[in-house]
Amino acid sequence: MSAAHVRAVPPAVPGAAGRADVAAPLDRGRRELVLRRGRVSVVVARRSVVAVTVLVVLTLVVAVLTLATGDFPVAPADVLRALTGRAEGRTATVVLGWRLPRVVLGVVLGAALGVAGAMFQSLSRNPLGSPDIIGFSNGAYAGAVLVLLSGGTGYLTVAAGAVGGGLVTALVVYLLAWRRGVQGFRLIVVGIGVSAVISSVTTWLVLQAEVRLAVAATVWGAGTLNGVGWDQVRPAAGLGAVLLLGVVAVSRGMHALELGDDAGAALGVGVERTRLAVVVVGVALTAVATALTGPIAFVALAAPQLARRVLRAPGTTLVGSAAMGAFLLVACDLVAQRAFAPQQLPVGVVTVSLGGAYLVWLLVHEARSR
Repeated sequence: MSAAHVRAVPPAVPGAAGRADVAAPLDRGRRELVLRRGRVSVVVARRSVVAVTVLVVLTLVVAVLTLATGDFPVAPADVLRALTGRAEGRTATVVLGWRLPRVVLGVVLGAALGVAGAMFQSLSRNPLGSPDIIGFSNGAYAGAVLVLLSGGTGYLTVAAGAVGGGLVTALVVYLLAWRRGVQGFRLIVVGIGVSAVISSVTTWLVLQAEVRLAVAATVWGAGTLNGVGWDQVRPAAGLGAVLLLGVVAVSRGMHALELGDDAGAALGVGVERTRLAVVVVGVALTAVATALTGPIAFVALAAPQLARRVLRAPGTTLVGSAAMGAFLLVACDLVAQRAFAPQQLPVGVVTVSLGGAYLVWLLVHEARSR
């Protein structure tokens, strides 16, 4: 960027309304950061930049605490030395080999779930629109469980099953919710029903399986980061980078549809084509997380709305949701590891507990606002 500055938008110029050669500046009522490069400029609210920066810093602080605490305590200074390659022996093994993969995966998957939740809430124009509620998470989980119980092993095989299950669920929900287009409320209601059916089918599959496989599927179904290593982090980071390009590609049309289908079409957006692309990318993000850790509930639901309130944004924000999702998941994972030591809980147990309380608050808040 060749120039960056903060500006305060001035009030409209008196008397400028009747002059064709003077354009009154638009008063957005907030200070803005303007980034320019040649003919391209980006205007960002200063509060958004500050809030996202604070969330990133908080995530890093929680990450250092996670790396420093445990059965083998490590001083924060030694953690920083290990991260910069200046530590050796047992400290380097504990920090880099055992704990860092879990933290990195928590950040990556938390950001992915936050973005997926923001995409579905933008699509449905409803704060309840998330992969957890609509049923796409359960569909991805069912696909992964079907592969596991069929003898499939390896991340790519399970990921393929999760993506397939999520996409089939999305197709079923989309077709059942279709009535001269898809409305957000109808999508959510149909998704809740389909999710209940899929959950029943998944339970039946687990009950019919061998005891060893059933126990493994049940524990994994709680959503856990226990036992992850670099073998899981590398493919997750690679797939996340590819899907990030998809998010960027559909983001403009997605935000245009927040104004309504007619407004989006007037802006040149292919309504159904964009909506379908958002569903595919959002389901893929959810499936990648589910294939690695099982269904981690409520991060996708809570992160976009919390980010929206912290940033004071008029709608869902992808960057803010990613930062909030990463922070929520690593913070919940720290609680899952340390609050009940020496026993480690699946992180999904913590997110469900906190997310359930958040969902109750959200329903009450939405009911009072009507």
